[in-house]
Amino acid sequence: MHIHLIAVGHKMPAWVSTGFNEYQNRLKGDLTLSLSEIPLQKRSKASQLASARAKESDQVMSALASADYVVSLDIPGKVHSSESLASRLAFWQENVRELALVIGGPEGLSDEVKKRADESWSLGKLTLPHPLVRIIVAEALYRAWSINHNHPYHRA
Repeated sequence: MHIHLIAVGHKMPAWVSTGFNEYQNRLKGDLTLSLSEIPLQKRSKASQLASARAKESDQVMSALASADYVVSLDIPGKVHSSESLASRLAFWQENVRELALVIGGPEGLSDEVKKRADESWSLGKLTLPHPLVRIIVAEALYRAWSINHNHPYHRA
């Protein structure tokens, strides 16, 4: 199965790419992970927020294929333990051909993107820096994969 991570924001610091790539490269065989970055729109004035979010939303929607099973990363979503995420990953691998995970920008995800999502995943109640979310998601997916494959990475 292929997982397509779509994230609003580009030109990340080197540590973000290094962290994401570390876990992306560990996923082999039956699971692959790719990243598409949506450019963050200019937000120098409060009046530009709605316009910026709308443009980002349009670009996210364009990055999604009609057959994608979409999971939004959003605070009100379902919180998973590593074990429950492993179960969810097994479900996705058995039932979904293309999975798209979507990380919004500073103002979160638009209603349009939320409505397109088949489910929502929360990393918890904390507001996290969006660059860090990429790494957390990649690591969580690798940990879930390792649980499902009895790999020693995950130790209870």
